[in-house]
Amino acid sequence: MATDGEQRVASEVTQALARHLNCLNDDNKISRKRALTAIHKQATDLNLSSSVLQEVFLELLKPLLRCLSDPTEKCRELAIQTLEHGVRHLPRPEETLPYLMPALTQRLANPEVVEPAEELRLAMVQLLGLVVEVCGKKLSPYLDEMIRILQRTIVDPFPDVKKESCKCAISYAKCIPEHFHMQSESLIKPLMQTISHQHSKVRVAVIQATGTVIQYGNGKSVDDVLSHLAQRLFDDSVQVRQAVTVVVGDWLLDLRDRYSYFHKLIPLLLSSTTDEIPEIRQLALFYWEKIGSQWEKENEEDLKDKLDFSTPCLSYYPAGVQRPGLGCRELIFRNLSKILPAISRDITDWVVETRIKASQLLTVLLLHAEDHITQHMELLLSTLYRSCLDEEQQVVCNSVKCAELIGTFVNAEVFLNLILPVLQKSPLASHLMNLAACIRGSSKEMLRSHLPRITNVISQAEVCNGSEKVFYQEQLLFCVQSLISVCQQDCEEICFPCMKVLITILASPASEDLYEKVQCALVSLTEILNLNGLHELYRRHIQQLLDWVSETKDHWTIYSVETAQFEVIVTESGSVIGEALGVVMPVLQTCLQPTQDPQMRLKVFTMLSKLLLKANETVNSQGQFHCYSETFIKDVLVPNLKWQAGRTAGAIRTVTVSCLWVLLQSEILSHEEVLRVEEVLIPTIIMTLEEDSKMCRLMSCRIIRALLNACERQMNPDKLNKIYPELLKRLDDASDEIRVAAAKTLNCWFKCITDEYERTTYK
Repeated sequence: MATDGEQRVASEVTQALARHLNCLNDDNKISRKRALTAIHKQATDLNLSSSVLQEVFLELLKPLLRCLSDPTEKCRELAIQTLEHGVRHLPRPEETLPYLMPALTQRLANPEVVEPAEELRLAMVQLLGLVVEVCGKKLSPYLDEMIRILQRTIVDPFPDVKKESCKCAISYAKCIPEHFHMQSESLIKPLMQTISHQHSKVRVAVIQATGTVIQYGNGKSVDDVLSHLAQRLFDDSVQVRQAVTVVVGDWLLDLRDRYSYFHKLIPLLLSSTTDEIPEIRQLALFYWEKIGSQWEKENEEDLKDKLDFSTPCLSYYPAGVQRPGLGCRELIFRNLSKILPAISRDITDWVVETRIKASQLLTVLLLHAEDHITQHMELLLSTLYRSCLDEEQQVVCNSVKCAELIGTFVNAEVFLNLILPVLQKSPLASHLMNLAACIRGSSKEMLRSHLPRITNVISQAEVCNGSEKVFYQEQLLFCVQSLISVCQQDCEEICFPCMKVLITILASPASEDLYEKVQCALVSLTEILNLNGLHELYRRHIQQLLDWVSETKDHWTIYSVETAQFEVIVTESGSVIGEALGVVMPVLQTCLQPTQDPQMRLKVFTMLSKLLLKANETVNSQGQFHCYSETFIKDVLVPNLKWQAGRTAGAIRTVTVSCLWVLLQSEILSHEEVLRVEEVLIPTIIMTLEEDSKMCRLMSCRIIRALLNACERQMNPDKLNKIYPELLKRLDDASDEIRVAAAKTLNCWFKCITDEYERTTYK
């Protein structure tokens, strides 16, 4: 209570201000402005005691509040400044509330009467914030008014008003939590309308206000704000993402109903652990460790056994990754079933950023879940089958990491029982990609007993030939590479099926792009088996490989995979093929019969001509080709030299003639061997002298010359007479080269004339 002296001083001051107060009702705005200036000066300049100031200010309060509606902006500004000074310095500011709060409510919350000047709206919100600061719990009776004001000012067009309103809401929520929760939900809608404001500082303020409003209000509002907060994790502003991390972290630590919302809040916090900014990652990890430790203490009784007998860290735990604490792992174990379905949806969302975040989060979750992944394998694999085909490379990389973690933590029998049957039923690149990643994540010990089963599946024709696309074949290659890199020496028992897969890749249209990688895989295989080069690897399995491809030789066509596989084996094995002529020749005899597919025969003959050019390095590497030469010429080459209509048949005759010429040039055949086939060859070659193909005619001339040289005057006159007219025709050939070759051949012909030849008759 004021003393008599203080009351007297207050009375004097009031009387001194009375004249100015009367002027506030003047119609002249200059007079009102002058009066308000004087009031402001005297109210702020006088060195009055707190009791006197209280008395004076209460007298000034109503006139000043009426001035808040003054038509002149400057008058309203002076009135607000004077009110602000009074509230700040009054010993009992709560006595102003019955008058101040309705006035502010009318000016800020009434839809019909709103302060038009944004700077003055800001000043009034700042005044309201000051009232909350100095009055505290005394403001509890004015909950409705405060909420009405904040509902309007949070969505105010002026960004500074929004920020100030958020600060005011935070202060008010903390002042009266026991009352605030009854009305807190009313602020959620305006806050969410403002959370995507273009100014990042406004977004930060709204996120902080949302955190406090829910923390001290009704926890059920978490559901209303989650999607908005999740969207802010994609914000361009570092401060905004940091604000979300702090708010969610605080909720997980202190929210009253946090146990009910763990499965909804944990994904938001863990998403921040993969943020591109190191500070945000560290902040999120700090909160996460703290949350895990707190939960561990709160549930110590439940975790007693696990705390006493903690599971040791796996020896093949992902390198460079620190294992999360028990509390953190347990939180994920218990909430994974609620979190995974949402991630499964988001990882195939149409928005790229959402897919990236979901894939990053899935990686973090699997790292925490460890062997508890097992019970969610079907959902996980079906999700990864889709996500690993994403057009965004980051999503693919994260999906592959997830599959590797499955391989690390899940028993090999479990993931193989799920992946292999699906792969056999419908071979897709995504199935192979996940299988390869699971193998990479697993260990030699876990996979050892399953190696035959894995390679039996991936080497099946249906799987190896599931698609001709490079991407599919690349994933098939990755499966073999993963097996080799993880299992090392254990690959000895699966060497043959691995070679089947690699040869199938080389035989596919994708071979041009993958040739070097396949060769690297074959080299790796030779190294772990301690073999001396690739030829040793082929030597070990050449018989099995040829038996494998030749099973269907009777039915080969140009489209048969086996045709291409046979070509790969024969050409890639180099000198080793010379050791397997006993298997190769029957295959050639069968597939090169004139009744077989012409296009296929053309392809095989082209391959043969290339091999015969380097005969001593390939088919004759062991010097054994001569043992099969007669059969090869009589049963393979000669039947294909017989005339048949059609361009393809003509091309086959040309390439067959090429093979024959290369064979005769290679000096593989001795004179005796040439003589044994000369009887069959000459009539056929004479016919090919008439071919449309210039190359065929040229080589036919050269072949006849080679045969004449080989016979060394041992050819009977009848045969010579059959050759002579055909060579004469070639002297009229359109090609200079062929006429020269024909002349040289005639020169050899004359040398073959012996005494038996009736010169007079044929002169």
